Amino acid sequence: MRRRRIAYGIMMAVCLTLFVLAWAVVRRFSPGAAVAMSVVAMVIPPFAAVVANWNIDRTDRRD
Repeated sequence: MRRRRIAYGIMMAVCLTLFVLAWAVVRRFSPGAAVAMSVVAMVIPPFAAVVANWNIDRTDRRD
């Protein structure tokens, strides 16, 4: 569980960093790159949710 939480936190931190950098810094130099960074950042949260919930049923049971 701890490993999944760390992975989720890292992925969401990368997502937030990409959004902030894209629209605070990169857009001044290359709007296209800022849009590309935003698209990548938009794809990260669904994968982060999958990683956070991966095998959640198996780890809770003790058969």
